[in-house]
Amino acid sequence: MSRHPDWMESLYERLAEDDEGRVCKAISEDACRESPGNFFRTLVANTLSSLADRIASAKTTLPWLLLQLGAPGWMLSLLVPIRESGSMLPQMLIGAVVRRQPVRKWVWVWGGALQGLCLLGMGWAALALEGAAAGWVVVALLVLFSLARGACSVAYKDVQGKTIPKTRRGRLSGWISAVSGLAALGIGLALGALQGEGSTALFAGLLVGGAVLWFAAAAVFGRIVESPGATQGGANGVVEAFARLALLRDDRPFRAFVIARALAMGSGLAAPFYVALAREELGDALSLLGVFIAVEGLAGLLSSPLWGRWADRSSRKVFATACALAGALTVAVALWSWLPMPAWAATWFYPLAFFGLGLAHAGVRLGRKTYMVDMAEGNRRTDYVAVSNSVIGALLLVAGVIGGVAATVSVEATLVLLGGAGLLGAWLSLGWKNVSG
Repeated sequence: MSRHPDWMESLYERLAEDDEGRVCKAISEDACRESPGNFFRTLVANTLSSLADRIASAKTTLPWLLLQLGAPGWMLSLLVPIRESGSMLPQMLIGAVVRRQPVRKWVWVWGGALQGLCLLGMGWAALALEGAAAGWVVVALLVLFSLARGACSVAYKDVQGKTIPKTRRGRLSGWISAVSGLAALGIGLALGALQGEGSTALFAGLLVGGAVLWFAAAAVFGRIVESPGATQGGANGVVEAFARLALLRDDRPFRAFVIARALAMGSGLAAPFYVALAREELGDALSLLGVFIAVEGLAGLLSSPLWGRWADRSSRKVFATACALAGALTVAVALWSWLPMPAWAATWFYPLAFFGLGLAHAGVRLGRKTYMVDMAEGNRRTDYVAVSNSVIGALLLVAGVIGGVAATVSVEATLVLLGGAGLLGAWLSLGWKNVSG
């Protein structure tokens, strides 16, 4: 007799394409029996959290909010580096703590709840503060938000590796991005229909909505059935964190992965510069924010299931292809912006370019996440995630500062640099060992 309702079994078979016998590769028999329910709960929880991230994005919503509140313009350059690097830098230490937990889903649950509280705080700041004071509160809460996100990142990949069969993880990630993309598309279209610059109450409402989504996600993720796992190696976080850095020296495939991933950072870092060029040409109307949220959601909706299925066959090829697309498009945007452009062309060009970047970034993220999970098993997976994310976090912070300074001289030159790095990363990733399928 099935452990799950018929509708859940049917949903799993459709979404995971698992209708010819249960696939249980690289997970235990007990986890295999629970895979339909765990697949569905993971899908719902991560869809809710992904939608929350799109609503309260450091690339779009938060910059608009700070400008609305009259915060200093230089604070905008802090948002993306803090959001990305803050979630990655402490992960070597967080990884040691996670490994001491036989059941690791609760790390994600508490981290998700904390992110919801941070968004509530940002919503309060939007209503109660203005100017530099509002900016500092938002930035400080974003730091805490990012640290909580780091804990969730380490825990999630380990829980996924224990509960979701290999060859079905890419499909899961693809559906998460697709469903959240559809919801983001609807929200973006609604904002796009609004006129004017928007009110602080509207931005506060978006942040509160994001908080509610995070609380709901944490509640659903807590219902995942996870068997206790190994807890070796979590005794001394500081010592082990530095010791695990030796992976970069001793593990050649892992080192190659980290180098290519570092070069691919431009797929995420380039987005604010796309937005900056668009704002310069088209103005700062609230409808423009809605357009960017909508096209980003549409990109995830259309591309992620395809990326996901392909990643289960070859996550290496997904990463390489998406990285090359992001790099080529970013260079093209820079070259285009140097040319005289009529207003009517800018109206369609920048949203279309942002859409293309969204397609590519979805592939980059899904490809490297699937590759990471498939590359190692057990606590080795936790080590890989912690070291790679911590190293990339440090590089992101440096790149963010350099990019901010460079952008004051030439946004276009910065885009050429980011795009060129992406193309190099795509070429290097072709040499990775194929670990999927």
